[in-house]
Amino acid sequence: MSFLWALIVGGIIGWLAGLITGRDVPGGIIGNIIAGFIGSWLGSAIFGSFGPVVGGFAIIPAIIGSIILVLIVSFIMRKMRGSHKHA
Repeated sequence: MSFLWALIVGGIIGWLAGLITGRDVPGGIIGNIIAGFIGSWLGSAIFGSFGPVVGGFAIIPAIIGSIILVLIVSFIMRKMRGSHKHA
């Protein structure tokens, strides 16, 4: 049951990061969950674990890390689309 809760919270974190940045996470719901998990890891690695913890995620670093991840992925996707236009 805790794994299901972690999937839900990870998806919400990824979705919030997409909303805050105004960019879509590729992959829909699965992409949101992945962005939430990887973003949580990234945020905890950079900022440590502080603030409220829900579903095993320290919410504040997880959201910040997910925002960073979404911005990086959207930048890479934009560059890839741009390079295909000139080929």
